Amino acid sequence: MKCLLIASESAEVLFHWTDPEFQQNVQQQYGASQEDGHGLPAFEDSISTLFAPIIISCVAMVERLGDSYASFSTENNHIYVLHQFDECLYIAVNGDGEEDEDDLRRKIYVMKKMIEVLFGMVTLSSTLLRKELRPQDTEQRERLWKQLQGLLETYSHLRENDQSFLIEAVERLIHPTLCEQCIEFLERRLVQQLNSSGERAGEEVVHAFILVHTKLLAFYSSRNASTLVTSDLLTLIIMAQNMYPSSTDLEDTGPEVTVKSKLKTLNVYTTLSFQMAEDSLQTLRVPPPDPSTPQRVFLEVSNKEGLYPMMPHSMYCLPLWPGITLVLLTKVSNSAVAMSVYVFLEAFAKLEKRLRGQEGSAATRGQPTIHDLRGKLDKFIKALGPSDIQNLHYKCTKIMLNESCFSLIPWCKNMKTQLCGVYRQCFLTDSRSVDSPRHLSPGLQERAQTLVQEKLMDWKDFLLVKSKRNITMVSYPFIKDKFPGLIHFICVDRSTGQMIAPSLNITERNSSELGKGPVAQFIKGKVWELVNTTRRYLQKGYSTVTLRDGDFYFCYFLWFESETGFKLDAVDLPILPDDSTPIGMLSWDYYRKLQRFYSKNHQGDVVRCFELLTIHLGIIPSEIILQHCRQLASKLWEPSRNPLL
Repeated sequence: MKCLLIASESAEVLFHWTDPEFQQNVQQQYGASQEDGHGLPAFEDSISTLFAPIIISCVAMVERLGDSYASFSTENNHIYVLHQFDECLYIAVNGDGEEDEDDLRRKIYVMKKMIEVLFGMVTLSSTLLRKELRPQDTEQRERLWKQLQGLLETYSHLRENDQSFLIEAVERLIHPTLCEQCIEFLERRLVQQLNSSGERAGEEVVHAFILVHTKLLAFYSSRNASTLVTSDLLTLIIMAQNMYPSSTDLEDTGPEVTVKSKLKTLNVYTTLSFQMAEDSLQTLRVPPPDPSTPQRVFLEVSNKEGLYPMMPHSMYCLPLWPGITLVLLTKVSNSAVAMSVYVFLEAFAKLEKRLRGQEGSAATRGQPTIHDLRGKLDKFIKALGPSDIQNLHYKCTKIMLNESCFSLIPWCKNMKTQLCGVYRQCFLTDSRSVDSPRHLSPGLQERAQTLVQEKLMDWKDFLLVKSKRNITMVSYPFIKDKFPGLIHFICVDRSTGQMIAPSLNITERNSSELGKGPVAQFIKGKVWELVNTTRRYLQKGYSTVTLRDGDFYFCYFLWFESETGFKLDAVDLPILPDDSTPIGMLSWDYYRKLQRFYSKNHQGDVVRCFELLTIHLGIIPSEIILQHCRQLASKLWEPSRNPLL
């Protein structure tokens, strides 16, 4: 019984995702009220009717009280979590007890992150975002919603089964020799050849990486490229997994199994449910992606001039073999336009805030800033080439020349909407045009695919197995010999967004070092429980947590180090409200904020942040466990152990 809905303030459905149980519940509830012979109402209409009272209530509370509820539960134990971003209301629902408020809130923020990566600065204008999320063309809307639904399902699956998405950090394949060879190959053979080709249509490959399932084999960035932040990289991995889901003998979690399991559940229903099963199958039947057509994505870029979020890139996801994928990220030829748009959006946002905080002569004092913006914007308009974009900017200029007809605050808001419209036309509308494709040619993509396949041909089987057994307790003799009683650990370098942890792949066919069956599943459940518990304590300002749970002893530590590895003094961490953005790196980079908070007292120093989670047998004395944790943290990040981490 799960659902996620995005709606406008007028209760218009902008996006929805439901599991089969929730869909059946809605269809039965609203189908029973239909007269005989009239058939079932469209599911979109039903779900709009279901949530309309909640949406109207939220809007009324905001208008009258300036606030709204963040969550509530019903008599049948359904949990509702709500969050409004501008004029879009996100509602996440759970009725089967598998998710709590924190899980639903995290799902909302992850969904928002994915929409930002797909639509960029268009998300800063609610008017334009509503048009993007709900296209007038029915087929286009269905295609978009299927893509978003697939991304959400892929994320949910990864978070339930993959430690890296539970922790929200990137996991590398630990094979130093092969990783170094692949990085050198990406730099000297692949990227150089692509960027020197005349078939790249003005695009420049800035990042290239190879994924084995969700693990990173090799990553290369060109010299002038910005660092790819962890939240963007994790989102790209989700997108790659959604396009080419992992399905191996080691873990039966591919899309075919998902479809079969859902249809098996649906087939036990009545005639009403048979109609639902057909609808559900249509929803799951996503057309296979065309590798030659890139996905437009918007990622954070930082350079000497500053930080620019949501800059346009093209993502090429090229399958090498099932489970192994090459991903190329290219910088589009007119990306400078996006930077200019962001600078103007920032300027108008600051001007609007200043106007809202002043009275009386605010407009007069703000006039020089307006004239300055007008001059810069005029130069920006003249620099644009396509006539249709110039016509759009003519509207902007007309608004500016007739500013006396408007108050300045609505004028600023209107200008931001117009700028987002320019951004939309340059990087979303034009990217969908097939008349003049501006991306790497299919032949060039095929050559890149072939080059990497030839490089990894002798390694592919090893890599697929290695991805499931990346690190084991027995593969590190110093762990097995020096840390008796240690069952599991997770160590994370939050400065680089990378983690180290023994593999936890437990299926009916295969077992891990924890064994097979209920015991192994129990330990895995404890790991997930420990992570969720430590996040709640971290939210309350605790950087150290030790817990005894039956036969197990849990430890969690967060600490800071200098660039040279010297441990820095502990400080009081900020306490966050219960309904704050979930702690992590995917939906919101909490740890980057935390490093900035700590760096206030260490000006000029590079501050690094680390986390360590351990599970020991409860019979081990607590002082020995704490000694283990100190030694384990120092040994795991030694250069000799993992030279690429």
